[in-house]
Amino acid sequence: MADILAPHFQSADKAREYLEALRWPNGVICPHCGVVGDHYRLQGKSTRPGLWKCKDCRKQFTVIVGTVFSDSKIPLNKWLLAVHLICASKKAISSHQIHRMLGVTYKSAWFMTHRIREAMKSENGGLLGSGSGTVEADETYWGNNGKNRKGARGYEHKMKVVSLVERDGEKRSIVVRNVNAKTLREVLDANVSKSARLMTDEHAGYKKIGREYAKHGVVSHSTGEYARGNIHSNTVESSFSLLKRGLIGTFHHVGEQHLQRYATEFDYRWNTRKISDKERSDNLLKQLGGKRLVYIKP
Repeated sequence: MADILAPHFQSADKAREYLEALRWPNGVICPHCGVVGDHYRLQGKSTRPGLWKCKDCRKQFTVIVGTVFSDSKIPLNKWLLAVHLICASKKAISSHQIHRMLGVTYKSAWFMTHRIREAMKSENGGLLGSGSGTVEADETYWGNNGKNRKGARGYEHKMKVVSLVERDGEKRSIVVRNVNAKTLREVLDANVSKSARLMTDEHAGYKKIGREYAKHGVVSHSTGEYARGNIHSNTVESSFSLLKRGLIGTFHHVGEQHLQRYATEFDYRWNTRKISDKERSDNLLKQLGGKRLVYIKP
């Protein structure tokens, strides 16, 4: 309870000061030219709070320029509270709940939550499992789009998510159109080092590409095998349980065009699960730059 009563959740001015301290710990940074320097704050009765002017490019800016908060009329303290609530909710929090708690319209809350998910994208970009690390790969399915159409069988009518988890490391989830050798190769090539030890189930799509890694451990779920020593995909499978609980219990319906952002949200909380809610929220506020989301069709 103490967290949500913090001053930066109660006042837009305190929220701005808090965000400036997080995003500019080593000096004010101009979002237009990137210069860190002795920029000066503009003051005056007609000047909006928090306005700065760059001493190099001479352009004006605030701490929210170029972030997911840009051009929003929603008070900054409500934005920061929304970030905190999403980061602190293990099984997620719905836009309807944000709408009720923050006193904004549902449409505004929906747009806020998607902007925040956009900011949760991983900034690392390196390959998982570099240096003989162990990476587990598996896929899960969601939804019933086209379940009753002619010829719909198995999981073909469902949305598909492939997840990769490096043990004691990062998780990444990628929404794919199909789960086959071609798409699995694309996902693995883009995200996993060839020096990694790859762990999967017996899905045929992993068989050929698995030979390209330092080691490919396979467990046979169809015969009731779920672990053989350190060969298992239990870590990635356990992460699916959190995703499914959120999709089923919190969001209920998720369109395929938005599923990637929801998966990214759960990845972010998984990757930061060993730190506090405040640290998780602060880390997200530090990486807001360059992730502005202009428009999303509901």
